[in-house]
Amino acid sequence: MNVQTIKTRVERWPIAGAFAISRGAKTEAVVVVVEICDGEFKGRGECVPYSRYGESVKSVVATIERLGQSLNRQTLQNAISAGAARNALDCAFWDLEAKRAGFPAYKLAGMNALKPLIVSYTLSLDTPEKMAAAAGRSAARPLLKIKLGANGDPDRLKAVRKAAPNVRICVDANEGWTAENLAENLAACQAYGVELVEQPLPASDDAVLAHISHAIPICADESQFDRASLANLAGKYDAINIKLDKTGGLTEALATATQARQMGLNLIVGCMVSTSLAIAPALLVAQQASIVDLDGPLLLAQDRADGLRYADGLVYPPTPALWG
Repeated sequence: MNVQTIKTRVERWPIAGAFAISRGAKTEAVVVVVEICDGEFKGRGECVPYSRYGESVKSVVATIERLGQSLNRQTLQNAISAGAARNALDCAFWDLEAKRAGFPAYKLAGMNALKPLIVSYTLSLDTPEKMAAAAGRSAARPLLKIKLGANGDPDRLKAVRKAAPNVRICVDANEGWTAENLAENLAACQAYGVELVEQPLPASDDAVLAHISHAIPICADESQFDRASLANLAGKYDAINIKLDKTGGLTEALATATQARQMGLNLIVGCMVSTSLAIAPALLVAQQASIVDLDGPLLLAQDRADGLRYADGLVYPPTPALWG
């Protein structure tokens, strides 16, 4: 593939209110968009640099811009390591290849047509009262993801469950629990019908998980990136959260999903707070996931034009105008 230009731009998308997890809060999503042009067709990809993984908008843009134009999707995989920069480029190549081929990206991946999927909706970390109010407003949704990771999490869970008694609930502690409060918090999760707990302990301390019994599946997020990190999860986790910004794009995400399933791990497909352009490629991986956590655009004050359709608790496949 003859690539003539690779362009990047930084975009800022206001969040509806604020988005808070155990590591802090933000009021806007800052994304990097990549456009690759071959002179006739253009492919786009979007990534979200994340400081937790040593990234910044400046570093991601610099990484992309120094690569030059003698790349294709295959050579890209070894040109830079997994992360946000490779994700934006990889997804842009998929989009370009689909446009050149004249058929959808899922066909390039050897898949059947994409189906609408039940999608979770995230409630930010807050006081029990405010989280209960948010849960009440979202009680008609099929699946909620509750951000925890601070003192008093059992009270938050109790309040959320009371406000939304029939909704399915997953929990994400974002490394915010400790070995000392792990048992208490897991017991609360079981008492209030939580289906899955994501990254309860810091990645550096997760060896503890190999020595505890748990009735609720535990999912790796910050402890897992791509295929290379899967071996470190044995005996500790029951599932992984695949995010394209961690795997470095759709190419590695699909390969990671295949290997994880062979290891007996269940799949969640997640995202950063982003626009539909970042979510569209992840829907290919999400077709085989047990939990689809791709609500980034729902957390924005406004999504980009031709964004994904979200309706009745479902997310629908992208149109060619958006991606792929």
